[in-house]
Amino acid sequence: MVVVILWPPWRTYRRRRVAVKACAEYVGLFLRICQLSLQQTREILVNLRIILADDHPFVLLGIRAALEMRAGVTIAGEAATPTLLVDLLQSTPCDVLVTDLSMREPRGGAEDGLGLIRRIRRDWPQVRIVVMTTLMNTAILRAIVADGTVSTLGKTESMGELWRAIEASASGDVYVGRSIVDALAHPHDSEPQRPPVSRLSWRQAEVVKRFAGGQSIADIAAALGCHRRTVSRQKREAMAKLGVTNDPGLFSYLRAHGIINFESHI
Repeated sequence: MVVVILWPPWRTYRRRRVAVKACAEYVGLFLRICQLSLQQTREILVNLRIILADDHPFVLLGIRAALEMRAGVTIAGEAATPTLLVDLLQSTPCDVLVTDLSMREPRGGAEDGLGLIRRIRRDWPQVRIVVMTTLMNTAILRAIVADGTVSTLGKTESMGELWRAIEASASGDVYVGRSIVDALAHPHDSEPQRPPVSRLSWRQAEVVKRFAGGQSIADIAAALGCHRRTVSRQKREAMAKLGVTNDPGLFSYLRAHGIINFESHI
């Protein structure tokens, strides 16, 4: 007996050819889309305009020198104060802003870093923001990271990590540096369950409240009937308890905790 096996059946073979052809077309389409996306990303990075903002000249100099070594990067401008940064953004187009969180004004006042970032996001939504900070206060860092649109890294990070943050931001992603991740994962707050201002004495809270309200050290001393050195010491002690090291950090800390009425926390 002779058995003849026809394999593959003609209809099955034809169907498979059609399926393979359709699959090849889909794969080709997918590869073309990926190629276009890669080309667009490269075009973004080739024509990348960056503004730098920091109140430390040597920091600006170091970042500028590192970024100018990257092909296709243009440093569109630099600013050393919040006011100068806003003026620069109003007159100079840019794709990415690399900024410090705590910058002082020449007159001695301190800009609220979180408020400045939110203002830039509101007025210039097309600008991607990379924040570099020395502040490791978990409340402030959570407020920035929770925004979901701002890349954040510490000033101790390498220039390579700064560039990765810039690349991610320019592509529409968000980058969080290692030091920021570590600070959020291992907070050093010894009493996180307590309201922050409740750690202060009445006099320390009063000094901080008046200072945050715009009064100078001399004004506070006159109002409380004590020496200016006493007010300065009480302010330093209060900042140490809150874990901040400068006036901008103090303003950012108070804003991050939503502290408006001090009396409710004393």
